Amino acid sequence: MTPSRQHAIVIGASVAGLCAARALSEIFDHITVIDRDELPSEPVARRGVPQSRQLHFLLVRGREALDELFPGVSEDLIRAGAVAADMQAEFNWNFVGHPMRKAPSDLIGIGVTRSLLEFTLRSRVMRLPTVTVIERCDVTGLRADPDRCRVTGVRARSRADTRAEITLGADLVVDACGRGTRSATWLEALGFQRAPEERVRIKLAYQSRSYRREPRHLAGDACSVYPPHPEQTRSAGAAAVAVDRFTVLLSTCGGEELPTRNEEMAEFAESVGGHDIAEIIRTATPLSEPVLMRFPESIRRRYEQLDRFPEGYLVVGDALCSFNPLYGQGMSVAALEALLLERLLREHDGDLSGRFFPAAAELVDTPWNLTTAGDLQFAHVEGEPSPEMLEMEEYLQRYREVAVDDAVLAAALLRVFNLLDEPSRLSEPDLRARVSGRRTGRRRCLASGSGDHS
Repeated sequence: MTPSRQHAIVIGASVAGLCAARALSEIFDHITVIDRDELPSEPVARRGVPQSRQLHFLLVRGREALDELFPGVSEDLIRAGAVAADMQAEFNWNFVGHPMRKAPSDLIGIGVTRSLLEFTLRSRVMRLPTVTVIERCDVTGLRADPDRCRVTGVRARSRADTRAEITLGADLVVDACGRGTRSATWLEALGFQRAPEERVRIKLAYQSRSYRREPRHLAGDACSVYPPHPEQTRSAGAAAVAVDRFTVLLSTCGGEELPTRNEEMAEFAESVGGHDIAEIIRTATPLSEPVLMRFPESIRRRYEQLDRFPEGYLVVGDALCSFNPLYGQGMSVAALEALLLERLLREHDGDLSGRFFPAAAELVDTPWNLTTAGDLQFAHVEGEPSPEMLEMEEYLQRYREVAVDDAVLAAALLRVFNLLDEPSRLSEPDLRARVSGRRTGRRRCLASGSGDHS
C-alpha cells in the first residue's frame, strides 16, 4: 500500500527544519512546522538558537543547495546586506603560518548573520500555501500505530497553556531539533533502541563580537582565517557578514578561557599571527558585546546501523550529526539532506527511513571525516588517528606549504573544504605531482644558493 502524503510535521524551525519543510512542500499536501520559540518578524537572534550571534559563513555547496531549495535566495540575502565573496581571491587563509595563494575563482560563498539567513528562509517557507507554523509549542512525544511500527504523529503542549496537551496526526514526522534532540527518548518509549553514537570530545570554546566594517580593514578583503593546529589550540577569524559589519571570532580547545576585553582579545589574535584581525579589534567600532559559546563534543548518531526503526519518522541536521562548528559545515549539510529527502520521496514511497539514513550517512561521511581527522591531531582529544589519517595529515602539511605559491593547489583544497569535491581529490596524481615537483624545485634552488624573488 502506498503511504499517504497528506500531512508532514517538522519539529524545529531551524535552518535544517526550514530546508526540510521546503523539500516536503513539493511532496505533501500540508506541512506543519512546530517550534518552541516565538518566531521574530524581523532578522534578530532568538533564544532557541544560541549560536545566532556567532560568526557564520555559507560554504559554496551550501549556497548552491539553498538556491536549489529556494530559487534566488542568494540574491535575496545579498540584497538584504549579506556579502558574496570569492573564497580564494578575497580570503586570507593562513595554515600554520602558510598563507594560501590568492587567485580569482568561482568559489563564491556568502557571509551572513544567522538571524538574517533564518529570517529569509523562514519568510519563504511561511509564504508557502501548504505550510502552517505553530510557535511557542513543545513536542512532548510521538504517537504510533497499535503495533508501534509506524509513527503517526506527535503529542505537544502549547507554552500559552501548559496544562493542555494536543495531538497532531501525520504521515511523516521529521526531527530537526538540533543538538537538543529528544528522539532517543521518544523512540525508547515506543520500544526502539537508541542509535549508536560516535562522539569526539574537543572541549571547544568560541566567541564572536561584531564591529563596524571599514574599507581599510583586512586590506579590503572579506575574510581572514587562522585555523588551529596541533601545536596551537587557539584560532582567530574575521568575516564580513554584512556590507557594514565584520564579525570577529576567537576560539580555543582544551579548556583555555577566552578574553573578553578588547586589548586582551587583540593580543589573543596576534598570538596566532592574526595582526589584521587585531587591528579590527583595536580600531573598529564595536557593535556588540563578546558572546561566548561552548561546544564540548561532536556527535554523530548512526541510525543507519539500527535493525529496527519505525516508518514515518526521520532525523536531520544537528539532531543527526553535530560537527565542530569551526569548519562551518552544519548549514550546508542540512540543506543537502533536504535535497536528499526530496529526491528519495520522488523516487518511490517504500521504506523511507531505510533508504534515507544510509544515504544520509554517506553524505555526512565526508564532512565528519574531515572534522574528526583534524580534531584527533590535538593531544587533548581522546582517540587515536588511524595510520591513514596520519599519512594524509603529513601529506597535507607539505601540500599547504606548496599552496602558498600554487593557486591550483589552493583552489583544489578550498573545493574540498566547501564540500564540492571529496578529500581523495587532493591525492590524485596531478596534484601530487605539483606538491612533489614544487618541493623538489625549492630544494634545488636552496642548494644552488639562489631563489626566486619575483
